Amino acid sequence: MNKIVLTSLATLMLAGCVSSPARAEADPADVAKAVEILGKSVAFDTVAGRGKVPAYAAYLAGELETAGFAKADIEIVPLGETASLIARYPGKSSDTPIVLNAHMDVVEADPADWVRDPFTMETDGTYYYGRGVLDNKYGLTMVVTTLMRLKREGFVPAHDMILVLTGDEETAQETAASVAPRFKGARMVLNADAGGGTLSDEGTPRYYSLQASEKTYADFEVVITNPGGHSSRPTGSNAIIDMSAALERVAAYEFPTQTSELTQAYFRETAKQVPGEIGTAMARFAENPEDAEAVALLSAQPEYIGQIRTTCVTTQIEGGHAQNALPQRVTANINCRIFPGVSPKSVQAKLQELVGDGAEVNFPVEYPQSETSPLDAELMAAVRKAVDIQSPGLTIIPSMSAGTTDSLLFRGQGIPSYGVSGIFMKPSDDFAHGLNERVPVDSISGALEHWHVLLTELAG
Repeated sequence: MNKIVLTSLATLMLAGCVSSPARAEADPADVAKAVEILGKSVAFDTVAGRGKVPAYAAYLAGELETAGFAKADIEIVPLGETASLIARYPGKSSDTPIVLNAHMDVVEADPADWVRDPFTMETDGTYYYGRGVLDNKYGLTMVVTTLMRLKREGFVPAHDMILVLTGDEETAQETAASVAPRFKGARMVLNADAGGGTLSDEGTPRYYSLQASEKTYADFEVVITNPGGHSSRPTGSNAIIDMSAALERVAAYEFPTQTSELTQAYFRETAKQVPGEIGTAMARFAENPEDAEAVALLSAQPEYIGQIRTTCVTTQIEGGHAQNALPQRVTANINCRIFPGVSPKSVQAKLQELVGDGAEVNFPVEYPQSETSPLDAELMAAVRKAVDIQSPGLTIIPSMSAGTTDSLLFRGQGIPSYGVSGIFMKPSDDFAHGLNERVPVDSISGALEHWHVLLTELAG
């Protein structure tokens, strides 16, 4: 990462100490429209394999057209059973547009496991519940509603803004891979699927995270084969047992601790906001990444382990062909989130070493290697103003995501990409991908103002 990141971070820290305007509230009509769109969005069960993404895209296209988008500026791009939605908000120039990114698909949700129907948005007055209500139909809704407001206000940006909504971010990310090359040369991508404000358990704003980097995504397939035979004649060799032992070795292995200027700055500043031994461990790690006790404490926290090393976990396993036969073939998927700068091939080699000669580790699909996007002054100034709408003077911390968003595919095209969500919430409220996913009811007004300020500042 280049030096501009730390220079910008220092500037942001200083900016966080000055006085700022009082919090603004969105027009109640815009809040109501956002709630309407969010509720209808949740009702589209855009899970991979159900073919609902094109219908959801058509609904959103209709909303945009009603708001004033020209039909010619809206395009639905099919890809298998899913699709992307691309909508152009014309500016005075079509050169170096700003891309606004979110995704339309969601992970599976079994109604039998939920307290409520996952595909019907409900509220208890404090939260809205539903699959995708946070990841990522919340961010999508805030961006779409803001663009509709800007149309109503007659806003004309200096350069085009391009809304790019993808359809399989939660799975293969083929939609992002297919459309991202069309925007090579774009000024930047603003991603609604990352970043955002962190609240304390008491609801007090602690800091705002701006995603400027993420780890490389990789799935490795482990295969063990065996001649098999009749289950009544055990041979002393069993592919399922062998696979179990191999995966235990992978689970027990810890990849080396790693840092970057971005992650060191993240821990140094976040330590000031996190109380107790975890905050202390962050500060110690920022000063000395070899501090074994600090490393152990951070490694025990799911929220932070991905910030300090490559991680690999077994996520799927399949094997055997009959109940009364010795298994002839067993496969397992190992999902890795690789620290920037580490070659996926080197991770594959380590996994092969761990599973041993009796197994084969394949690397079926290669994603682009992660890059860190530079933090230019204009972006930082706009984010500062947007954050001040909800929490004047709040510390802004550029960060690396342990997970993967569509920004990875845009960065692969050389387009700087940033996670700049407008949501403020407690970590304990984050149930993305989990049961009873939810977002705070009172978060919507501030998020709408966040996006309005961000877009008018950057595109005006």
